[in-house]
Amino acid sequence: MNRVIFAVGLLAASPAVAGASNFTLVNGTGGGLAELSIRRAGTNDWKPLAQGAGGAVQFNDPDCAFDIKATVGGSPVTWTGINLCGAKSVILKRDAAAGAWVDYDQ
Repeated sequence: MNRVIFAVGLLAASPAVAGASNFTLVNGTGGGLAELSIRRAGTNDWKPLAQGAGGAVQFNDPDCAFDIKATVGGSPVTWTGINLCGAKSVILKRDAAAGAWVDYDQ
């Protein structure tokens, strides 16, 4: 399986507030990922994720739900409603019949 791991750092608004925190993004799509970006679910504010073996994304947000989009094998794919609270790894999956989904390693 072709797996590329992206390290993504997210900062919560304060230590006392639950929210998204550091996690590892794993490419489980079977194709190459390009043009990675993330946004808080329900917004239009996409922020680019670092390309390559890993990169940090820092923003203050106490929310848990995020969307990730990427180009996979030349086609745009969006994974919606990803729960980043407490997730150690988020594995991006895609299948022609089932669509896009994520698996978690908590």
